[in-house]
Amino acid sequence: MAKRRPAVIVLAAGRGMRFLGQGHKLEQHLGGELDPASASATDTVLAQTLAHVIETGMRVVVVTTQKLVPLVQPLIAARDVVAIPEFDSQGRATPIGMGYSIAAGVEASGDADGWLIVPADMPLLRPASMLAVAAALEHYPVAYAQHHGRRGHPVGFSAELYSELIDLQGDEGARRIVARYPSQAVEVDDPGVLIDVDTVEDLVRLQSQIGLTELTGPSGPKGLKGLGDQGRTKTVQGS
Repeated sequence: MAKRRPAVIVLAAGRGMRFLGQGHKLEQHLGGELDPASASATDTVLAQTLAHVIETGMRVVVVTTQKLVPLVQPLIAARDVVAIPEFDSQGRATPIGMGYSIAAGVEASGDADGWLIVPADMPLLRPASMLAVAAALEHYPVAYAQHHGRRGHPVGFSAELYSELIDLQGDEGARRIVARYPSQAVEVDDPGVLIDVDTVEDLVRLQSQIGLTELTGPSGPKGLKGLGDQGRTKTVQGS
């Protein structure tokens, strides 16, 4: 019988309010294109993050909003996308915070042997770093990557924390769970565990560090080839 592995929950539901450039931050091109509609989707912030996650071989679940589903679906099978509605059953805006997104992703993959939480705006995060945190979950209920002593992502949780994870709400994320249980820092030689894209300045800085030829091959980013629109996108019902 094959050993179960953690699933990777990619958080792509944030509104990206600090990013003041054209379009959503996740659709920005790392190759330096200024117009999100003018180049291939394979070198975007989201595409590169997903390519590295897919390369780990672990199950991937992307939590996003219905508005961003068209951006996500070309990159990953629809069955692995959880769409959060913009409004609940009473017409109120859905409180899309990190805690809510984590809960939705964990509940959609409840049979996994733990979960790694990866923000979708971390395109330099290496597969090896994610695998190192996943390995630490075999011995600790909580594990996280760090670089030169600075805590970063992913943060991992063992399967025994399922009930607490699906009860998360708001913007706090899982900080209280991390503080409550013994956790293991996993030191990695990967500055990508600390680098995200929140602002236009972050994007420009990232574009200056990497080149398009380093990101893509003849068929686009490694890990995206062969992905199809299989199954249906899951929609979380508003309360």
